[in-house]
Amino acid sequence: QVQLVESGGGLVQAGGSLRLSCAASGSIFSINAMGWYRQAPGKQRVLVAAITSGGFTNYADSVKGRFTISRDNAKNTVYLQMNSLKPEDTAVYYCNAVVLVSSTRALGDYWGQGTQVTVSS
Repeated sequence: QVQLVESGGGLVQAGGSLRLSCAASGSIFSINAMGWYRQAPGKQRVLVAAITSGGFTNYADSVKGRFTISRDNAKNTVYLQMNSLKPEDTAVYYCNAVVLVSSTRALGDYWGQGTQVTVSS
């Protein structure tokens, strides 16, 4: 019903920058919160940043001042600008969206397939 497609991951040196994008498509009536999570090897998936439809944002303490989340509601797309990257930012990054599905008018929680971000020291 709803698909999330991420792009923008890769390998970068410490101190560098990357920009992740996630586009939602399918049977979408509206999208509430959108966010980015990450999962490092052997660790649980944790919230990195989230943004509501009204533009309110929330960040993990570890990324405050370095990462910026934004969204384009017209394109159903969320972005994560990551600056001053550190080796500890290395993880698979997942996009998440809470979507009101057009066909069912039910709220659903959807995930992207994940994109690898590797920061070398």
